[in-house]
Amino acid sequence: MKQIYLKRGKEESLLRFHPWIFSGAIHHSDENITDGDMVRVVSASGDFLAIGHFQMGSIAVRILTFRDVTIDDDFWYARLHSAFQVRKVIGLANASQNNTYRLVHGEGDNLPGLIIDIYGSTAVMQAHSIGMHLARKAIAEQLVKAMEGLVEHVYYKSETTLPFMEPENGFLIGGTSENIGIENGLSFYVDWLRGQKTGFFVDQRENRSLLEKYAKDKSVLNMFCYTGGFSVYAMRGNAKLVHSVDSSAKAIELTRANIELNFAGDNRHEAFCEDAFRYLEKAADQYDLIILDPPAFAKHRGALHNALKGYTRLNLKAFEKIKKGGVLFTFSCSQVVTKDHFRNAVFTAAALAHRKVRILHQLHQPADHPINIYHPEGEYLKGLVLFVE
Repeated sequence: MKQIYLKRGKEESLLRFHPWIFSGAIHHSDENITDGDMVRVVSASGDFLAIGHFQMGSIAVRILTFRDVTIDDDFWYARLHSAFQVRKVIGLANASQNNTYRLVHGEGDNLPGLIIDIYGSTAVMQAHSIGMHLARKAIAEQLVKAMEGLVEHVYYKSETTLPFMEPENGFLIGGTSENIGIENGLSFYVDWLRGQKTGFFVDQRENRSLLEKYAKDKSVLNMFCYTGGFSVYAMRGNAKLVHSVDSSAKAIELTRANIELNFAGDNRHEAFCEDAFRYLEKAADQYDLIILDPPAFAKHRGALHNALKGYTRLNLKAFEKIKKGGVLFTFSCSQVVTKDHFRNAVFTAAALAHRKVRILHQLHQPADHPINIYHPEGEYLKGLVLFVE
């Protein structure tokens, strides 16, 4: 195995078990190391530190293990089986009312560069590093073994996460046209062929359940609805009416399909294909429960300033339109936006709108999206539930 040698003093983060090595920490490396190669990382004095996947870029090595072991089928099986056991402990794997959850959450499950979501008997696997892409077949085979009969099909979907490689999406194992997942007793079409991420945003499961408890007799507006997850929960919570808004016609089509799947013929729901800001601008003050769950406004640190302005502007519009005594669910999924950043943006919006606002809940990603204690960057989802006077 080829080796990478760190600059003197640059091993400190690895001694604290941080799973990334940045390019600036590297002194030199063996010849002919290419993207996706498995490499040994050693200190300036030659001491072994870790093994990981190499890739050109700011994050040069994603660490798989801090032990000097062989990365083989047994290694992949052990990591996947460990992730499966965690999902058993938190009550998700094989739950009677839920077959939709995240099995592998990158660094949070000590498999940086890998995402695996479970939808019934199908696992949807997504690589975020070339190393994981090259190991996809071995991982898929060990995944089926580790899941103790719960997974029969493994679909690979990395066209959007590794666009410069143009990987081919498709089934690595099995094959099925069954694409309905069950979440807390509700059914959802999962579009892993053409949809965003792995086809469904499983990270909002618990927050959708919380919204259901607030929905009774409310007029609900679900902005950036995508597949209509919050809308479906609001319907089951006996909302008076539910309006879903997204700029994507495909998303609106999928939202309508999910409403029909669960509440066939129910006329409480309407969906609108329109820009969020434009819709809020012209909306009357008819809503007493609003959900703001936009896509990431900041993909990198350089976009942080504009992202915070965007969150302030969006929440200001919601504060201006929501009824007195209304409840606002507002989120950010931008990793570079901290909880304090987001809270300050929402605070600014409330002040500009001259509304009295109380925080009822502070929300975050669920337990199947664990945060590696040595990798705080893994905390990406943050949300607030606000009572607006």
